[in-house]
Amino acid sequence: MNMDKTGKTGVFFIGASGYIATAVMAGALAIKKGLCDRAGMVTELPAFSGLGLIDPEDMVFGGWDIRPSSPLESAQNYFRNSQLPSEILRQIEGGLIEVSPEICQGVTTNCGKAIESLSSHQTPGREMTLAAQVKKLRKDLSGFRERNSLDCVAVVNLASTEPPLEHRPSHERVDEFEECIAEDRQDEIRASTLYSYAAVLEGCPYLNFTPSNAALLPAIVKLAETKCVPVMGDDGKTGETLVKSALLPMFLYRNLEVLSWEGFNILGNMDGQILNDPENKESKIITKDGIMGKVLGYNPHSRVHIHYVPSLDDQKTAWNFIHFKGFLGTKMSLQFIWQGYDSVLAAPLVLDLVRLSELSNRRSEGGLMKHLASFFKAPQGVDEHRFYEQAEMLFSYASLADIKGAHT
Repeated sequence: MNMDKTGKTGVFFIGASGYIATAVMAGALAIKKGLCDRAGMVTELPAFSGLGLIDPEDMVFGGWDIRPSSPLESAQNYFRNSQLPSEILRQIEGGLIEVSPEICQGVTTNCGKAIESLSSHQTPGREMTLAAQVKKLRKDLSGFRERNSLDCVAVVNLASTEPPLEHRPSHERVDEFEECIAEDRQDEIRASTLYSYAAVLEGCPYLNFTPSNAALLPAIVKLAETKCVPVMGDDGKTGETLVKSALLPMFLYRNLEVLSWEGFNILGNMDGQILNDPENKESKIITKDGIMGKVLGYNPHSRVHIHYVPSLDDQKTAWNFIHFKGFLGTKMSLQFIWQGYDSVLAAPLVLDLVRLSELSNRRSEGGLMKHLASFFKAPQGVDEHRFYEQAEMLFSYASLADIKGAHT
């Protein structure tokens, strides 16, 4: 593909019936019809105007899900429960109906009881070998690309959080990982691993917006480098951790010692339901709490509490209490409350990530897209966790890409 010209781009969601995927599709269709602005999209800032990014209104959508639901049904539930304007939904119904044929059956291999309990009886299980599942997922991607004449397909993992996967030797090297697949060692991978592996083999940029650590194993990142496929993760940074990454440097630069940082999170929707399971919750806590010591250089007392409140649906609230010590040993505190709609916060960032990964794909940039660190709680391959510095990485990339594009 010509480096300075966008091609037709598809977005293939893992978790296509979930609220975030629904909000992304609804938002892109609403933008196309002039029904909403582009608030929350980082790539709409002036720094990105010269990059020739794919426009959200030109994206084609599809994906996988393990639950029997259509994009329109998901949107009807989402708009009703999130109290969004019903007139927007009426005007984008046709676009959502057009997506329905592009939703394929997902897989649930070794992704925990909480997720497996959501799946339909048609979902491939352990009776289907790993190699067969990868073949099926690759066929879904190639079919989507061919039917819609797409130049690029970005795969975005928006599925429910899996339990952490214990490190195995087969996760390190490409040849050992492929041997694991060939020998059908299902306990050494999870469903997210199969999705990312299929995406890389099909040359599709892959974005892991979940905390699931099985999605981008070292072997898959190495394979992406070899095949020149852009990948990045983990866990989209949309709320509490975003504020943490901005506030923590304040204490560091003012030489104020953080003694304790307690975070209480309450949320509803499917994400909250799955995180109600202790195994799945562990993955989320690891990415949410891991930032503290990486920014401060020491580890104060810190806990992240996550509680499922069904009536909240897509709303989430995070209350944080920070206890710190200043001059003369005086102990003081700061508190903040972050309230928002989970999917509304995430959707514009997903659109940003698709636009930027398509650009990286067009520029033949393989492996980890480290310049996207500011979008993730636990950015792979990046030691910098201060938000301003992460944002500077992105803006510097945009500036260099703009200069290179001008000389192409």
